[in-house]
Amino acid sequence: MTAIPQEQTGGQMFMAGLKRTRNTMSLLNPRFMFGLVLLGFLLFFGIFGPFIFNKTDPMKFVGMLYDPPSATAWLGTDNFGRDVFTQLMFGIRTSLMIGIIAGTVATLIGVLIGTVAGYTGGMVEEVLMALTNIVITIPSIVILILLSIAFKTRSLLVMGIIIGVTTWPWTARAVRAQTSSLRTREHVDVARLSGTPTLGLIFWEIIPYMLSYIVMAFVLQLNSGILQEAALSMLGLGIDKGISLGIMLQWALLWESVRTGAWWAFIPPTLLLTLIAFSLLLLQSSIDEIFNPRLRRS
Repeated sequence: MTAIPQEQTGGQMFMAGLKRTRNTMSLLNPRFMFGLVLLGFLLFFGIFGPFIFNKTDPMKFVGMLYDPPSATAWLGTDNFGRDVFTQLMFGIRTSLMIGIIAGTVATLIGVLIGTVAGYTGGMVEEVLMALTNIVITIPSIVILILLSIAFKTRSLLVMGIIIGVTTWPWTARAVRAQTSSLRTREHVDVARLSGTPTLGLIFWEIIPYMLSYIVMAFVLQLNSGILQEAALSMLGLGIDKGISLGIMLQWALLWESVRTGAWWAFIPPTLLLTLIAFSLLLLQSSIDEIFNPRLRRS
């Protein structure tokens, strides 16, 4: 983590970190820029693509079963005769939104439990870490399946929350370890002696020191949420209404697109999922260099 003079308060360190980040944006490494541009392109495709290409209904029938690519359907049709290209634009938007919701929920829960356990210590820490270890020992896919079945309706928001509440433990454990170390720092002792309440110590004297890690944790949780949604959808437990990349793959598998040679039904959504994961992993692997200039490659 970036070394900060101990006489600085958490708030001063936070603002200084933002200033350093802004001043080094022009020096970002190629890996970060490539990942950012790639992710930006995918976002642009999902958000503005339907308006640019005048494709507003992914459920509209434009052909027959697995029609090959043509002027009418640029990437062919799916098992119901719907345009694959149009479904990709709407599907990537849905997958990203579910991933953002899941990543936000998982990161918030992980940071909350980790900081409270690490700062408080004692019985509170033991109870919270015992809960975390219990959740870790249970395969997440099992919990996801059970929760998905338990809900009668699975909207985009519900799916994101279901995924988020099952993927927070590793973030909580890592944040707890860092908080346990940070709570003994001099600047925390000074703030504590000055009468700063517990919440103030956590939010202004501890969390700012973990900002770079929290950002990286969110990126990984976002990636995990997108892939988890695809896995659930392929099992038939995706959202009730709408289209996602995982649902496209589910239909392709059920209607044997691989056996029939309809590559346009399964390769495009698989490729987009791969590109999303690749871009997010590039961002995660290089983002620490933004917060810590000493790690930047020459």
